[in-house]
Amino acid sequence: MIDLKMLAMIFFINLAYVTLNTLRFMLTMKGYRILAPIMSMVEITIYILGLSMVLDRLDNPINLLTYALGYGVGVSVGIKIEDALALGYTMVTAILPTNTDQDRSLPRVLRDHGYGVTQSYGEGLSGERVVLEILSPRKNERALYGLIKEVEERAFIISYEPKYISGGFWTKKIRKRQKNNLKS
Repeated sequence: MIDLKMLAMIFFINLAYVTLNTLRFMLTMKGYRILAPIMSMVEITIYILGLSMVLDRLDNPINLLTYALGYGVGVSVGIKIEDALALGYTMVTAILPTNTDQDRSLPRVLRDHGYGVTQSYGEGLSGERVVLEILSPRKNERALYGLIKEVEERAFIISYEPKYISGGFWTKKIRKRQKNNLKS
């Protein structure tokens, strides 16, 4: 006989474990040195509880299948939560052709929207290119891509997550925002 209550417990315990595991891994990669270890303690406790429930009931393969299903759904939920939190920053490089007015106006538009932009020139297969380096909070990443494409649809865009940021426009802006938050 199938114990639906037990299957639900196995599923939700593993879903919680893997969701926490995914988030803890992402927090670790972003350098959250206090929150990640605390989350790992909760995570391992849930893991042992869920695994023991399955190992004690290996006579029913549905328990193992439910455990695996909870694992898969947990990975998906963890990724969705991390995307929603959008922790950290992204570094975007936009490479533009130089034969348009957009190569001069895009840096101005981006700066008007509060982005720090470093502009340089490079050589591509078809000639000279404008290279823009733009730092953005991850939560604004999609809006930044949209803004770039709105001004120059032919822009070649690459992004990555920086681990360490020091100095420059961005650091000053963050310090100013933190001071204003402390006064409020």
